[in-house]
Amino acid sequence: MISRYQEIFRAPGSNHFVIAGFLARLALPMMGIGIITMLSQLRGSYTLAGAVAATFVLTYALLSPAISRLVDRHGQFYILPRVTIISAVGISIILMATWFELSNLWLFIGAFGAGFMPSMSAMVRARWTAIYKGQPILQTAYSLETVFDDVTFITGPPLSVGITVALFPQAGLLVAMVLLIIGVGLLVFQRSTEPSILKYVGMESDNKSILRITGLQLLIGLMISLGIIVGSVDILSVTLAEQQNQPAAASLVLSAYAVGSCFMGLIFGALTLSTPLPRLLFISGLLTLLSIVPLLWVDSIISLSIVVFISGLFFAPTMIIAMSLVENIIPANRLTEGMTWLLAGLNIGVAIGAVLSGKVVDTFAIDYGYYVAIGGGVLVLVASTFSYFQLTCHYHSVSNLGE
Repeated sequence: MISRYQEIFRAPGSNHFVIAGFLARLALPMMGIGIITMLSQLRGSYTLAGAVAATFVLTYALLSPAISRLVDRHGQFYILPRVTIISAVGISIILMATWFELSNLWLFIGAFGAGFMPSMSAMVRARWTAIYKGQPILQTAYSLETVFDDVTFITGPPLSVGITVALFPQAGLLVAMVLLIIGVGLLVFQRSTEPSILKYVGMESDNKSILRITGLQLLIGLMISLGIIVGSVDILSVTLAEQQNQPAAASLVLSAYAVGSCFMGLIFGALTLSTPLPRLLFISGLLTLLSIVPLLWVDSIISLSIVVFISGLFFAPTMIIAMSLVENIIPANRLTEGMTWLLAGLNIGVAIGAVLSGKVVDTFAIDYGYYVAIGGGVLVLVASTFSYFQLTCHYHSVSNLGE
């Protein structure tokens, strides 16, 4: 297993752009939970915290595909620094609004500006594609990037919470901004591995929206549902930890999710399975739901950590399968945009999960918040079931054409 991952790093400069991309994309998951933790402490409202975090995440989710398309046309070196500056200004507005106790309006304005953040996952995948395009090992590189996505989405929140609790309320957000600036800066100056515009885009792009593809619509729905679980876990972990007077313990819960997900993601990415991808997606969706139902019996930080650890075992495999399916249903010259839409769907789900969980916790109690996460699990199963039937038909159609 290790040898397969070692092989992809034989390409010159690959380890450098992977490190740069990892630093930059840590900012995204740190931002959401950083806003929630900061505002819950300073403004005392989970509803406000969830709404501001949702504004940031939704802005990012809606703009990131458009930013990726601009990168397709003009290159990473030209586009990434410009949008990163806008994002950094937005983060700074949020920080100033809390430091100087400005009105809540400035929090939302800052969150909107912060959402001008590029999809660093897509940018790194584009570099892998330029190096290994047409080679079987590219699949291993994609699997590794999915694990890194998982690592950042699951380890970023506990890092942000830990920094915030240990230092001051704005610390997590401030560190996220610094990581974004440093990571993007390091990446764009690695010109030797940046895909040329012609190589990256290939032939003239189809002007029709790829969102018309039914299979992609279903996969985006799946990622939104998966994101609802993640966003709910963020809110529920912080809430339960504060209720038990152990605010730093939220990092334990989120770290448990990370360990489970990363462990299974690394193993799954190295496997060679003969089972068709649509069937694997259905199985993963079913197991995702079954793993989150035990939230109904959670009554402590330890029990919550155990449940999210088990649930995390199915997070990375689901993402890997979804990304692999995108490669099969999206035109090659639109692949990065298609992947960005899936990542955008995940972030939309995180925003929805955060808003719903925050509202339910504020209005009722944390016990009711668990139903939001379970509802996300139900939607994951529904989306994976519809995807199974639709994508199975797609595969049969492709097979018949090949004959």
